[in-house]
Amino acid sequence: MKKLILAATIASLSTGVNASIETLDWHEFASPEAQKFAQETIVLDFYASPSAVGFTEDSDVARYIDLADERGITGASVTIAAPHTPNMLAFKSEHAKWTKASTSAKTPIRYVESVEDFQLAHDNGEYAIMWASQTTMPLEGDASNVAVMAEHGIKTMQLTYNETELTGSGVISMINGDKSGLTEFGKEVIDEMVKHGITVDLSHTSHYTTEDITDYMQKHHKGVPVIYSHSPVASTYGCKPHETLSETKQRMAEKNLQKDHPDYRLSACYRLISDEQAETVAEMGGVVAVTATEFMMDGVWPEDISPQQFAEMIDGAVKVAGIDHVGIATDDMMTTAKVVPFAVANADKYADNGYMVEAFNKGATGCAELSKHIAGVVDALWEMGYSNEDLAKLFGGNLMRVYGQTWTPKA
Repeated sequence: MKKLILAATIASLSTGVNASIETLDWHEFASPEAQKFAQETIVLDFYASPSAVGFTEDSDVARYIDLADERGITGASVTIAAPHTPNMLAFKSEHAKWTKASTSAKTPIRYVESVEDFQLAHDNGEYAIMWASQTTMPLEGDASNVAVMAEHGIKTMQLTYNETELTGSGVISMINGDKSGLTEFGKEVIDEMVKHGITVDLSHTSHYTTEDITDYMQKHHKGVPVIYSHSPVASTYGCKPHETLSETKQRMAEKNLQKDHPDYRLSACYRLISDEQAETVAEMGGVVAVTATEFMMDGVWPEDISPQQFAEMIDGAVKVAGIDHVGIATDDMMTTAKVVPFAVANADKYADNGYMVEAFNKGATGCAELSKHIAGVVDALWEMGYSNEDLAKLFGGNLMRVYGQTWTPKA
């Protein structure tokens, strides 16, 4: 249904490209009780839809937000800085475009300044939007620009996006052999983030750099938690998240696995995290928010992720990090219509030996648009034995606790 037969010119690309509007809507199959629970509970999403790629008209965003509001999604962390915003000017432009697009919704928008805004949005029939950055590139090598990001409402920020930045190495760099970790500039950025009340986000970041970040935080900013905003746990799928491409190739050879074997892999499941990474964040009081992105579901790679599969991903993280340290995300791009050209334009940033493209060719091009899945996920988690209190934590409570601890600027 959604097969993408990609040209050889992008056979080595890898990015979190997701669809939602093309994927199945599971809402009508959920129980009325689950639909009601979603309406009555604070539910927070996370998505990344660059202007001109994820959406081309303001009305695209309006429809997306209005459906989310109708089905009980309280709000979302919306990425407005990533590789498509390589400098401050581009970031400010994207901020303006997303602000304009989001205000076109029929649903009133509450732009999040404090953690209390989520409850206020829930109580007042508004949709809460908090801005997120998946890169430090807009800083342009100047840590003082963190203050500018904060002034523009950025509430969480990754130090890297896949590749090596001035702050440290990303997961794509890691699988290609980069063992570098947190840089001195990265430490300056962290200090400024803590100072200005921006949550440190470890997604897309190599395990060398995440280990350095958590060590640095525990030494210099003790008691300040961090998050993975959109990272599943590798043990859920029994895959290897930290291998280099050469190590994966060697493992396949040692097992005498050929490309037609279901256990053959072109690379590590690099966008997922190890149990150790998840446990470290939990010990710091933070949160691992899993993302229902199909290409990350190593070895499963569903044509359309189901609420049951989303629930299993959540459950896998809870088994490792604990009920108080897991959240949800989708990393949705709203549509795949222009994703491939976007990937081609950013080809230098994605080199995973064709791992993601192979998942695409198996049909795993999408993710769970939360409005179409959340009620079904409620049913699935109830069936697994989760309580309403548990779900309230998973759907937003845990992240709000961390935001409350990290958004207060430190002297």
